[in-house]
Amino acid sequence: MSTILACTDGSQYSASIFQHAAWAASHMDAGVLALHVIDREETRKPADLTGNLGFDASSELMEELVKLDEEHSRVARLRGKAVLEDAARQLTESGVESVKTKQRHGSVVETLDEFEENAELLVIGKRGEHADFSKSHVGSNMERVVRSAKIPVLVASRSFRPVESFLLAYDGGPSIDKAIDFVAGQTLLKGAKAHLVSVGKPDSSLQSKLANAATKLRDAGFEVEANLLPGDPDEVIAAEVESRGIDLLVMGAYGHSRIRYLVVGSTTASLIRTCKIPVLLFR
Repeated sequence: MSTILACTDGSQYSASIFQHAAWAASHMDAGVLALHVIDREETRKPADLTGNLGFDASSELMEELVKLDEEHSRVARLRGKAVLEDAARQLTESGVESVKTKQRHGSVVETLDEFEENAELLVIGKRGEHADFSKSHVGSNMERVVRSAKIPVLVASRSFRPVESFLLAYDGGPSIDKAIDFVAGQTLLKGAKAHLVSVGKPDSSLQSKLANAATKLRDAGFEVEANLLPGDPDEVIAAEVESRGIDLLVMGAYGHSRIRYLVVGSTTASLIRTCKIPVLLFR
């Protein structure tokens, strides 16, 4: 059975992560492995101020710091256990037949590197537990994961809704070609209406590639509408998502055009930040 990784830290995105993972599992006939990583920041020791104190005070304070450190670690482990128990409950209630949980210490990227070899898809949230939800920042862990993941990454939105249509931001690069092959070859998006959008000039080589991509999806049984539009990629794609009521955005994390900067580079996660729908990313 295929496996979907669902990475959670107990944030406000957790319920949505589990719902997106359950949706993917039902379409791919897969089980879900819920991962919780206790980051080093959660158990780090308070600053050592003993150098400013006398010897006797230093000895006593060191004992208290050790106790405090042990208590922080214990609380982090207990909290992680509760997060995973909640994950298992929500996934099971959502109809996932095979649910497993794992807790690890360290970094999210290192942990995912351990498990992703045997997985088909990774589901994460846009922002983590400590994100400021009054701002439109994207979580630092999300950015690191997208840069390092070897499997497709589904970035969950704040709330889940069934995926009846998806927009594929096509730039002709290797990453988006991987996305085309995945969509055509997997069952995840079968039955959903496909909108392919490229941003560029008419009669360019991109137009020919776009037509070929649309043909590949039609051959796989998808209803497809393909358009090559002028303008600025982030503005055009965001407008298409909004005007068409798209449920899922599919794009490459890297590419040959300005679309690549929507995920990595100077404008850091522009579409992920501004779109209120989940984003499926490919490296």
